Parts: sequence; structure tokens; C-alpha cells
Amino acid sequence: MRSVLLARVAFCAALLLAPLTASAQRYAPPQHKADWPGLVSGQEGIDGLDSGPELQRGRPAKEMLADHRKLDAALATLQPQRKNLVDAYVISVALDSDPVFGREAREAGKVLSRRFDAAGRTLVFAGSNGNGPSELPNGSLETLTLALARVAEVMDKNQDVLVLYTTSHGAKVGIAYHDGDQGYGLLSPARLAGLLDELGIKKRVLILSACYSGIFVPALMSDDTALFTAASSDRTSFGCMAENDWTFFGDAMINHALRKPQPLAAASDEARGMIGAWEAASSLNPSNPQVSIGDDVATWLTPLESRMPRDVTQPVGKPATDALKR
Repeated sequence: MRSVLLARVAFCAALLLAPLTASAQRYAPPQHKADWPGLVSGQEGIDGLDSGPELQRGRPAKEMLADHRKLDAALATLQPQRKNLVDAYVISVALDSDPVFGREAREAGKVLSRRFDAAGRTLVFAGSNGNGPSELPNGSLETLTLALARVAEVMDKNQDVLVLYTTSHGAKVGIAYHDGDQGYGLLSPARLAGLLDELGIKKRVLILSACYSGIFVPALMSDDTALFTAASSDRTSFGCMAENDWTFFGDAMINHALRKPQPLAAASDEARGMIGAWEAASSLNPSNPQVSIGDDVATWLTPLESRMPRDVTQPVGKPATDALKR
């Protein structure tokens, strides 16, 4: 009888401990293990990059359906524009599954939405923040494209403004989309410029965080565009290790400069100064962030910035420079 009782106690204890053991296992976000597939053809292997190729490889069908449902729900939340008021529509997207980009895109969405009075007009797309599967629609070229199309439907394109923040790895041909070993693609300057032109989105604040992101300047600069990139066309940016909370550019521009009630150009100057100081202190080759502010930007940016909150919010997360100490 005693042996039976002990067996029952052991069995019950095992049932109680099983969930604890499972929950104690740390979540592992998607990692990049497989080789990058051939996305385009041509003698030099780069034909077709301007069109923005995208490949989904081996993604479970149920996962795809669930993500589409999250995307549909997010797009349905966008509120219409307000008459006689310059509205901002914010899109913040992480195009790589490394958690640093997921964390950065989430906080960028909050900071930009608050600064530009865009509550109800903000979309955030990102993979895991490192703690568990993402609660958001995944960041991809498809979700970004559909979000831009939806924003174009609800905004007044003669009055309202797109505020776009992208964060990912970059190459000398564009911004990389890379989701674990299942999603691959490239957002080229020609593709992003073509999308915005097709949709008629002329008034825009574009903040692009990636290595070599300066290659977007010639394609996207215009009289009605304020464009900020993390690096010049021939330089890398820094801080994109998966375990970081911020890239250098995201930390300086979003987590510090744009939390203050200062003009956008002044915020960019502050961020560039911070980045330069961080890079010099670590003997890094300067990333040389780029800025292009069109002559007509002030006509819509001035009334939009007049509604900025007057108080300063505090930076969150570990400083990007902590990575240099590890």
C-alpha cells in the first residue's frame, strides 16, 4: 500500500513539475542558419534586384494564415484622416528576425506615434523581441507593401504625411528582409520609390536604419520628403547584434533625439553628433548618416510639429554602446 501511495505522489509531482520545466526553457527566436538562396537570375547574379524579390521557403501554412489574420486586423484599426488637420500615419517595420530589430521597431512605433500625434494611425510589424513568439504581424516586404497601400487609402494625400521607420541589416543594393530560414528578400531604392509613387504618397518622413542605407537618397529625395539614413551608401552602421536593444542609429535618433520637443532637423543633428562621438570613442569607421530635407517639407511639417508633446520621455533599454563593452 505504501509503495502504491509513493508512486501516486511521484506521479502527481511529475505532473506539477512538467509545466514548470517547460516554462523554464528559454525561448529561442528564429536564427539564420541556412545559406541565402538565389533570388534572381542573370550572369552577375543581380538582375531583378530593383523589383524587390521576396521568397518564402518552407513556412508552415497555418503560420502563414495566422499572420495574415493578424495583418488584416492591424490594417483594419487605421483611423481615417481628420479634415483640416495634417495627420501623420506611422509605419514601423523590422525586416529581420534578429530580436534587436524587433525591439527597436516596437519602441520606434511608440515614440513616433506620440511625437506625431498618430494614435490610431500607427502600424508596427516585427518578429520576436527575444522573449517569445511575436504578437505582431511579421515584418516582411509583403506586410510593408500592403500597409503602404492601406495608408494610401485612408489618408488625404494632399494633406497628410507618411512616417516610415525601417530597421534591418543592409547591403550595397538595398535593405535586407530575412526571417530566420524561411523569409528572404530585398527592398531596393527603386522598389520603395516605385511603391510610394504608385500609391501617390508624396509627403513623407522616411527614416531608414541599415548599413549602406544612403543608397536610398538619390531615389527618394524630393521637395516633399524628409529622409534620414543610418549610413552613407558606402558605409556600415553599428549595433545590429541580435542581443542588443538598439542599433546605434535607432538609439540616437529614436531613443534620444526624437523623444525631445525639438524640430526634426535638430533631432537629426543631435543623433548624428551622438553617433559620431560613439564611433570615435571606439575607433570605428564613421557610418556617416545622411539627411535630405526637401524645400517644401516645412509647409506640412511645421503644423504637424506644432502638436508635439512638450515634455521629454526617458530612453528605454540598454544603450547601444553596451555592445562594445562585451
